[in-house]
Amino acid sequence: MKANLYDFDKTVFPTDSETIFWLFCLKKQPSLLRYLPKQFFALIKFIFKIGDMDRNKSKLFSFLKSVDHKKMVEAFWEENEKHIYPFFVQRDRSLPTVVCSASPEFLLQSICDKFEVDILIGTRMNPNTGTIEGRNCKGEEKIRRIKAQIPEYEFDCVYSDSLKNDGPLFALGKKNFLVTGGKVKEINLQ
Repeated sequence: MKANLYDFDKTVFPTDSETIFWLFCLKKQPSLLRYLPKQFFALIKFIFKIGDMDRNKSKLFSFLKSVDHKKMVEAFWEENEKHIYPFFVQRDRSLPTVVCSASPEFLLQSICDKFEVDILIGTRMNPNTGTIEGRNCKGEEKIRRIKAQIPEYEFDCVYSDSLKNDGPLFALGKKNFLVTGGKVKEINLQ
């Protein structure tokens, strides 16, 4: 089956949705500052690739223990859906749309449903604790997850903001498009 494949952060949405979601939650619920010391050390480890990256990301999301994630996600997208890039909103829907992202599925599911994404593959995270279930859906893990969940799919077009991070994704595309600031440019990887 043919489909089109999209990364999400900095491809469909102009920035890292996880970071913006954290700041949004902090603005709505300043008491979340109490998680900052734990998050700071996890962020340093995450940036410098020290220790288990999935565990570090889980610590960054530990604040979820103190929020109503359903209400917060709904309010977040009410405020931020206007930032989804127009090329994605107006995309050709003659083929199914697959979004594959390192962001948590619970964060992206409602916005993907709204924009009629057929399949969402993201980081599986317990939205009540922030604990990653499995692996962070990044790099080669994206490929493993795509092959495990939708092995019958072939991708006519692949869209991402990063040759470095999503090189493996681009290898799946018949045609590849680099997205920079919402502008789409076809690239030749041969």
